[in-house]
Amino acid sequence: MPYAYDDQNIFAKILRGEIPNDTVLETAHCLAFRDLYPQAPVHVLVIPKGPYVTYDHFAAEASAAEIADFTRTIGEVCRMTGLRPGDGEDGYRVISNAGEAGLQEVPHLHMHVLGGRVLGPLVAKPA
Repeated sequence: MPYAYDDQNIFAKILRGEIPNDTVLETAHCLAFRDLYPQAPVHVLVIPKGPYVTYDHFAAEASAAEIADFTRTIGEVCRMTGLRPGDGEDGYRVISNAGEAGLQEVPHLHMHVLGGRVLGPLVAKPA
């Protein structure tokens, strides 16, 4: 199986309550919490409670209820933190890194919701 899940990763430990977090929102299928090392004034991580490694793994194997809840949780985090355009901020960025080339640090699917300032370009143009 190409998606070997490591149940000792930091997010699995957070989900089991072994490591504390600053929860923003918890739903039936997701947990959203503030990043310990924020890269923007608002930096929230949204993770599914299921053992998914990357977004493509999640899309292939998660239930429709998990997928809908994950998507809606990201939207609710944007609303709750005031990042939606028109709600006082000028927008936000949602990022998920996958695999070694994508610089994924934790082998558990997670989306970074970032905002509160101009974030600059996502990827530098090649030289």
